[in-house]
Amino acid sequence: MILSDRDLKYYLEKGLIFIRPFSGEIIRENGIDLRIGPQFARLTKTDKVFETGKNVEDFYTVTNSNHFIVFPHEHVLMTTMEYIELPNDVMAFVNLRSTFARLGLFIPPTIVDAGFRGQLTIEIVGSEFPIKLETGQRFLHLIFAKTLTPVENPYHGKYQYQNNVTLPKFENKV
Repeated sequence: MILSDRDLKYYLEKGLIFIRPFSGEIIRENGIDLRIGPQFARLTKTDKVFETGKNVEDFYTVTNSNHFIVFPHEHVLMTTMEYIELPNDVMAFVNLRSTFARLGLFIPPTIVDAGFRGQLTIEIVGSEFPIKLETGQRFLHLIFAKTLTPVENPYHGKYQYQNNVTLPKFENKV
């Protein structure tokens, strides 16, 4: 079941879904818009080979700014302004707002798992021309779905409680 604006207001009022900072203008007909946060990570162009489990920070340049330009076909990471917490019976589908999609920006399919807590880090793929993004712009649209029963194993993964842009994390296998 997809949660409507009425459902979302109820879940927020009762503290079942938590979003901070919160503004009533981000509630939409069938979801919630999230805004661009102040941190971005640009992939560094290099011929160096990345090996999972190695230092991923060498492949990114992290920037704190009130605006950021996404260049053509570039892959960047951004964070949301909002910190969210989902209960164990609600998940969310992350979509790019259509205004930005119409400019040619793209985000890969992304899910927010039941039980997740933190800011979202989202990958953006650039358009055919540079696009300047501003902190605070409504950029993503979350569509919330209620599961028939609470999940047995709520999210407790490596991105739980993430804050700001979180780079990829690889677990070393022994």
